[in-house]
Amino acid sequence: MNTLDLDRQLCFALYSASRAMTASYKDLLAELGITYPQYLVMLVLWEEDSEAGAVTVKHLGDRLQLDSGTLSPLLSRLESIGFVSRHRSAEDSRSVFIRPTPEGVAAKERAECVPARIGERTHLDPGAVPKLVETLRTLASNLRSEPGAASSAATTAGPTAGLGSVPAP
Repeated sequence: MNTLDLDRQLCFALYSASRAMTASYKDLLAELGITYPQYLVMLVLWEEDSEAGAVTVKHLGDRLQLDSGTLSPLLSRLESIGFVSRHRSAEDSRSVFIRPTPEGVAAKERAECVPARIGERTHLDPGAVPKLVETLRTLASNLRSEPGAASSAATTAGPTAGLGSVPAP
């Protein structure tokens, strides 16, 4: 049994699933005229529509785990298609607020069907999805909090040894 077989790697299984999941959104989001990363931005804006109706670029970056260099072109594109507007804070000119426009708010209604349609495409038991999401969040948190521990676990004998690979299919 070779621990370096590609199909036994947890990282490759996650990578492959991530690519397949992202691709499954393409036709659904094309109906809205946005890409998957732009959809994620809109999800945050729709979710956090506060009394002020805007969130900071910094907050968006934190929620989406994106730096400003990645986020800025997404916001520019969303602004160019009329889904968001940007304005600087009157109190702190370094802070930029993002707000959904009326067109961006209207897109929320058209996007309501997307999660259910993606759920159907996964062919997963709907009852198993919350546990899968919880497991993936735990994995991401663990890897973010202790990047050195993740790499040393595979080389250390013990109950966690070899968790980077899975049994051969």
